[in-house]
Amino acid sequence: MRILSYSEAINEALREEMARDPSVFVMGEDVGVMGGVFGVTAGLLQQFGDARVRDTPISEAGIVGAGLGAAMMGMRPVVEIMFGDFLGCAGDQLINQVAKARYMSGGKARVPLVIRVTTGAPGAAAAQHSQSPESWFMNIPGLKIAVPATPADAKGLLKTAIRGEDPVLFFEHKMLYAARGEVPEGEHLVPFGAARVARSGRDVTLVAIGGMLPKALEAAQQLEGEGVQCEVIDPRTLVPLDTETIVQSVRKTGRVVIAHEAHRRAGPGAEIAAVIAEEALDYLDAPIRRVAAKNVPIPYAPSMEQFVLPSAADIVAAVREVLR
Repeated sequence: MRILSYSEAINEALREEMARDPSVFVMGEDVGVMGGVFGVTAGLLQQFGDARVRDTPISEAGIVGAGLGAAMMGMRPVVEIMFGDFLGCAGDQLINQVAKARYMSGGKARVPLVIRVTTGAPGAAAAQHSQSPESWFMNIPGLKIAVPATPADAKGLLKTAIRGEDPVLFFEHKMLYAARGEVPEGEHLVPFGAARVARSGRDVTLVAIGGMLPKALEAAQQLEGEGVQCEVIDPRTLVPLDTETIVQSVRKTGRVVIAHEAHRRAGPGAEIAAVIAEEALDYLDAPIRRVAAKNVPIPYAPSMEQFVLPSAADIVAAVREVLR
């Protein structure tokens, strides 16, 4: 099978969906001439023209609001918010309009709007460009949330999102853009709400979200040398969340570590831990452990940033704790 980078897989998904359906268009800051600040939309303007690849003013509220209007009028916009940190600038549009329009219309207003968002720390980008805001929106009914961790899932989940009828926040970790992996050609759809067992094991369940998946796999490889078999679960979507796959794994292993780059307090791991406590408590042989960013703004200094962000070594340490 072909090997593509994460960013190339997203670009391919956009090209295929735009070629398949003329109602699909792309909109955001610098997505046209520049191809996006991370180059993900490169070449789309040349192929599809400026009517379907639209550069916008620097206004997150305007971008999301225009996307909502276009979606309700029959288009399928894919809008880009350059940094997830600035989703707050579009807070009212997202929380009170996008998430609620279909519900408040009794299902008459479809909202096939995909909002692509970068997430995570790219290295020395400081507190306002390094956050992982996925859990901010898990509390908002009406929004679906995708967190692809591999190139194949980036392509498959994005195509599924574009063809859906509900708004999707599509979080792309900045440090995954260069990651490479096998990606099917042509029609490749990944369903929402279907987690993937990235590595089978019997001793500990590692639930790794987005950019933490490579670190979890690294930790599992290291622990295998110590005779510990970790089962690594990639949720792929946070809303809907595949609780069945996670709970089945925990019932098998009896121990669980949840890893995400968002801050520990009220991060996505808190919801996952609550689900496990509700549905698999009797199977646990140790307390649930969360590996996450410390509860401080992300520092600019690289040494301090690495101290705050979770690492593979932190996952290894957490697994050793639950095995005591």
